[in-house]
Amino acid sequence: MSDIILLDLDGTLTDPKIGITTSVQYALAKLGIKEESLDKLTPFIGPPLIKAFMEFYSLSEENARKGVEYYRERFSKVGLYENAVYPGIPEMLQALRAKGKKLVIATSKPTIYSVKIVEHFNLYQYFDLVIGSNLDGTRLEKGEVIEAVLAELGEVDKDTIIMVGDRKHDIIGARENGLKVIAVAYGYGPMEELSVARPDAIVASVQELRELLLK
Repeated sequence: MSDIILLDLDGTLTDPKIGITTSVQYALAKLGIKEESLDKLTPFIGPPLIKAFMEFYSLSEENARKGVEYYRERFSKVGLYENAVYPGIPEMLQALRAKGKKLVIATSKPTIYSVKIVEHFNLYQYFDLVIGSNLDGTRLEKGEVIEAVLAELGEVDKDTIIMVGDRKHDIIGARENGLKVIAVAYGYGPMEELSVARPDAIVASVQELRELLLK
């Protein structure tokens, strides 16, 4: 289907719920906000953190930036490893590489954390590039991340590239850069959110994604 495949990390390759939500809970507590339900914090998986703090807890930009700092206190040491690779992902990546596909991680998570995660789970070997956001707060939007990926790839036909992700941000970012996009419904984007964003396809499982990418 495509020679170059851009893959989101959280909610697409791995299930980061415990690490992200517990680190958000930690940050909120340091800001004086008590949140007992980790399930209530799952919307933080996917979008840029600073925007999530501002949107979901009505924080000022200044306090949202503090929230990101507090989040990283825990996430950088513990949270990034409170994660799990979705069943079937390593086998899918191996099969795609065997078919000669170029694989790239394109994530809003800071690059430094993303590299540590894929190295920890022995997935780094499958990827040509791992590109995420910067710790200084730049390149947060998925469209900017994808733009950076395209710059690294150089002169390539966009018709040979496809983005895969689980949130509307992945779909919007891909469209901004003129790319086709597959949404995965096994991640953290509600089906209504994915449908409204209108990806080229929606798959329900890792197996279905594998079959579509290898077609």
